Amino acid sequence: MHEDLNWAIGGEAGDGIDSTGKIFAQALSRAGRHVFTSKDFASRIRGGYTAYKVRTSVDRVESVVDRLDILIALTQRTVDENLDELHEGSVIIYDGERTTMQDLEVPDEMIDLNVPLKRLAEDAGGAIMRNVVALGAACEVADFPIENLDESLEKRFKDKGTAIVENNQQAARLGRDYVEENYDHEFEYELETTDNDYVLLNGDEAIGMGAIAAGCRFYAGYPITPATNVMEYLTGRIERYGGAVIQAEDELSAINIALGAARAGARSMTATSGPGIDLMTETFGLIATTETPLVICDVMRSGPSTGMPTKQEQADLNQMLYGGHGEVPRFVVAPTTISECFHKTIEAFNLAEKYQVPVYLASDLALAVTEQTFSPEEFDMDAVEIDRGNLVESDDIEAWQNDQGQFQPHYPTEDGISPRTTPGTSGGAHMTTGLEHDELGRRTEDTDVRIEQVDKRDRKVETAIEREDWSYREFGDPDADTLVISWGSNEGAMREALDFLEDDGISVRFISCSYMYPRADLTEEIESADQVIVVECNAGGQFADLLEHDTLTRVDRINKYNGIRFKADELATDVKDMIAESTEVTA
Repeated sequence: MHEDLNWAIGGEAGDGIDSTGKIFAQALSRAGRHVFTSKDFASRIRGGYTAYKVRTSVDRVESVVDRLDILIALTQRTVDENLDELHEGSVIIYDGERTTMQDLEVPDEMIDLNVPLKRLAEDAGGAIMRNVVALGAACEVADFPIENLDESLEKRFKDKGTAIVENNQQAARLGRDYVEENYDHEFEYELETTDNDYVLLNGDEAIGMGAIAAGCRFYAGYPITPATNVMEYLTGRIERYGGAVIQAEDELSAINIALGAARAGARSMTATSGPGIDLMTETFGLIATTETPLVICDVMRSGPSTGMPTKQEQADLNQMLYGGHGEVPRFVVAPTTISECFHKTIEAFNLAEKYQVPVYLASDLALAVTEQTFSPEEFDMDAVEIDRGNLVESDDIEAWQNDQGQFQPHYPTEDGISPRTTPGTSGGAHMTTGLEHDELGRRTEDTDVRIEQVDKRDRKVETAIEREDWSYREFGDPDADTLVISWGSNEGAMREALDFLEDDGISVRFISCSYMYPRADLTEEIESADQVIVVECNAGGQFADLLEHDTLTRVDRINKYNGIRFKADELATDVKDMIAESTEVTA
């Protein structure tokens, strides 16, 4: 019996795959089990293969793996797509009464459960509940108390009335009873329940929650996969705290509206994906030169152009680091886990205001759409600290006025951080232009003032490098000869890969980086290792290039850019193979 269970449902887009997966994930979470989900969906509203996978254990899980134990197959393609992950003893649940499934081919070593999903759903009140019938069948296979599913169904359908809830609960029981009465297999699965209390979040929701906790009171955005859920989470919630959400007509409008709110003194944010970042780049320069604090979330996906909107990639790094005409000071922060999406969002707002720079929050599709369980204590709102930087009130305004009593919003301070006021601050009225300007914000082409202002803006970054902690997270064996480095969402897969490698007698030191700029100096760590491997989801090895530039040391690379996130066992194999190749070359 495996320590964890891997369950999936697959079919066509529009078949309710996502909602069914969420219902089961919530049921497992409410039963005190850890959950980690993964989605595979096409870039269309209806049609095209889509799947929702849930990995669950009583212990924490941080990644998906190449193994499926229970598969609900609504189409033949679902079986074909997942054959490599099915194994001896895997259970496939399908509806043999459907025309497309009558000739379903299931390998002999697997267990096929032909369950009349549609017919049983109709008995419960409607064919639309066929997926819930399948969930009931899965509960029987996994020896999972169906009462836990009841709670999840009630939460999902309570707004539609008691009758709908009861119909769905009955549909689940019909699926469970059918398997119990018609199949006498001794299934090898048993899902233990606990009294633990977990919350189930995805990365977009964690970013939205972090924004509210950080004091964000204005969001402007345009819907784009996979960033849309940030806006959806904030809508209806941020208003409770006196905030507002604006859906703009496009990304250009979104960032300009967000900039206006930030100039008005609100903690402001926008979120988009790669194509939106392209459109926002001009205003990004305006944000930097006017020294306006703003958080811009880039939830990366496969590119270039429209690319594959529903697939994973980490290929916007160079755009975030270097995008924009001229030299633009900025910070780039990349959460490595869903919980870090919460904490790094708060940090991004603090950095933006403390140093009056735009801050990129670099998430990606793997974080955005993955749901994972956490203890509520991991999101301690009472521990949140808000730092608004050098925000000057009326009582202190005279210290930042010139001889004529004019406020100097771009005064060239020693640390590069100028004073900042919000509209309505007595004595703080000023204007700032996107043209080069002097300390008063008035346009200028004076060469000395130009140099002074450019140097001042750069000094803010130098100050931040000195004052802030840009360190990394470390796992594994600190004395290992092999060093693996990754950034962003790859952390969970690599952390679990360490366990697979340890089982094979291989020790690895793992460094996970969440700060892209400024970033930690890894020269000492890299030079002390016999082999350095950089793991990232892009073809060019953009972070590997940065490390080679920083340290003047060549690194090995594991790059994945087929649109699918890293899996723990797959990544362990890749690392093991690369170590073996290096050993052969050395020998």
